[in-house]
Amino acid sequence: MLFKLFTFLAVMSCICEITLCQDINNLKLKDYRPVSIYSIPKTNIPKAKYPVVDLHTLDYPQSDSLVDRWVKTMDEAGIEKSVILSCATGAKFDSLIAKYGRYKSRFDVWCGFDYTGYDKPGWEQHAITELERCYKMGARGVGELCDKGLGEFYSTPVPGWGLHIDDPHMKPLLEKCAELQMPVSIHVGEDEWMYLNTDSTNDGLMNAAKWKIDLTRKGILNHEQLIISLENAVKNNPGTIFIACHFANCCSNLSIIGRLLDTYPNLHTCIAARFGEIAPVPRYAHDFIEKYQDRILYGSDMGTDEEMYAITFRILETADEHFYEQRFGYHWPLYGLSLSNKALKKIYRDNAKKILNVSR
Repeated sequence: MLFKLFTFLAVMSCICEITLCQDINNLKLKDYRPVSIYSIPKTNIPKAKYPVVDLHTLDYPQSDSLVDRWVKTMDEAGIEKSVILSCATGAKFDSLIAKYGRYKSRFDVWCGFDYTGYDKPGWEQHAITELERCYKMGARGVGELCDKGLGEFYSTPVPGWGLHIDDPHMKPLLEKCAELQMPVSIHVGEDEWMYLNTDSTNDGLMNAAKWKIDLTRKGILNHEQLIISLENAVKNNPGTIFIACHFANCCSNLSIIGRLLDTYPNLHTCIAARFGEIAPVPRYAHDFIEKYQDRILYGSDMGTDEEMYAITFRILETADEHFYEQRFGYHWPLYGLSLSNKALKKIYRDNAKKILNVSR
């Protein structure tokens, strides 16, 4: 009897907690989990309509068995090849070549730049020597370089704080990439929500708070300045292929990256990890992607699970309306872009194959 009483009290306590959490006066935006009420088509696409080359993945699996599982998932999802943007050099890069070497046809591992001693004259030659070594080891591209305003900080083992992609010291490295036909994948800034005030007027509030860019930091470049640095590098290195990750973080105003694509034939962009940002504006995003279908690449950048791939295919392939996906971190509904078969073939595989074949 006493046990039953304790059980009853525990259940009632849980109910009270749930009720309190769901009280509209206590509900927090971070706990908001809307469920679409509309009785409309819901399409599950576990496998892409056409074979896919994923130009933006990371070193996710922590064991050989997890690499095996990823390959199985890739088979089921229709992923022909995944490009791992390691941004690594030296021993770390070598370990990744060994790690994925059992599946050479399924993975490409790209390297980074070695910024060791970049505060001393002549460091560029050391960096070029290491780039050539990584190329001989199997690297066929460089990335993901990343500058959120304070310089190239993703590279390992030494980040290049203070170095922007258009820095004169970077030019010898970019020229060597052109010579070796190694594309350069680069992430600049963040999307506009991350620069706005994190208050009630920010419609991407939870992600905006998580990825907030602090423009009060000394020496930091804002998004506009980072776009200028990207454009300078692309313009001054016409023989180098650049991939601006994540639509160059221009999802709220795709005309910015559109102008660059119109101007520079050596620039491409990828959709990686920006499905949640473009799916709320399906007509705008559809028209943009159809227009630039020869220059846009598929990328995921969100792990290795089956559901992740499926939601990206749903957004690109279907006309589904008003659905939610919590993994993106936003509270807004999403819509399918219903891209044409012609565009899908190019974005999924054909554009990537052109870039990868150039580097062979």
